[in-house]
Amino acid sequence: MADLHGNIAAVPSLSFLPVSLRDACARRPRLVQAGVATLLLFCLVGGYLVLGKDDRRAPSGPVSLATGVPMGVYHRYGELLRPRLSADLGVRVSVDASGGSVENLRRVVAGANTFGISTADAVADLGPGDRDQLRAVARLYDDYVQLVVPVGSPVQKITDLRGRRVVVGLPGSGVELITRRLLSEVGMGDMEQAITPVRVGIGEATERLKDGTVDAFFWSGGLPTGAVSDLAEHWQVRLVQLGDLAGKLRDRYGPVYREAVVPADAYPGGTETPTIAVPNLLVTRASQDPELIRRVTETVMENREVIGREVHAAQLVDPRTAIFTDPLPLHTGALRWYRSVKP
Repeated sequence: MADLHGNIAAVPSLSFLPVSLRDACARRPRLVQAGVATLLLFCLVGGYLVLGKDDRRAPSGPVSLATGVPMGVYHRYGELLRPRLSADLGVRVSVDASGGSVENLRRVVAGANTFGISTADAVADLGPGDRDQLRAVARLYDDYVQLVVPVGSPVQKITDLRGRRVVVGLPGSGVELITRRLLSEVGMGDMEQAITPVRVGIGEATERLKDGTVDAFFWSGGLPTGAVSDLAEHWQVRLVQLGDLAGKLRDRYGPVYREAVVPADAYPGGTETPTIAVPNLLVTRASQDPELIRRVTETVMENREVIGREVHAAQLVDPRTAIFTDPLPLHTGALRWYRSVKP
């Protein structure tokens, strides 16, 4: 094909043709050259369209998503996304509850889950060897760090937790990670000595606060978190401000943390409360099939509004901000989708 104007010997063998047609071709070599060139060009163009850079193969095998505790925003978001992914991909999709961000990252690195949701600070905390195996699909929404106490509690600031019984999240959760960092910043670095840590999920945390077996609980999640809303609907609570620690965390751990405000209407009876926010990322392995990741990215972005009707935080998922996934680069398949919709 390099020289379409050469002699008949330059084209592929015609031995597959009937004898009479081969003889005709031999008498009209230039006609054959033009015909074969056209045929080869058609095959090349057709092959590009079918197998070109978008490589639109159907994904194969089951797909799984590691989320978080059953009453948390991660898990609810995953449950709503699951049937949409299954329909769009044509494969079985499962959603696995977990302890949270740190555990999700371990699962994805180990290949136990195809995807996981994690806070950006948990990603940054990974060793380089593990982090290098991961890529981002999208920045989803931000988690807000919440320190919840009864409305009449004497706890007015984080240092007032000293000596008290405090829910710090499950082992392997982003809640536990940020709690340790916050306590360290205020001189309570040995968490086991500074407080009595209680390691349960958000559902049990609310029950224990109501029955008085804990004095406070930390939570990091999208707004509003259903379990906290249910608690505030039937029992008076308040949030303790944490906003003055955002700059200290950012100085020590990098730009994954920012100042934020929990609005007064986030929870029943709430007041505007300064706090800390950290982005959530949808992550996968760098080795995952680019076409699978392109299609998952498309599903995530095209369903943000319908999922957002039930999970308010999902309304904040936006292609314009989803590409800012530090400290992970975007997967090539995700990048392919974002480029396809760029105006």
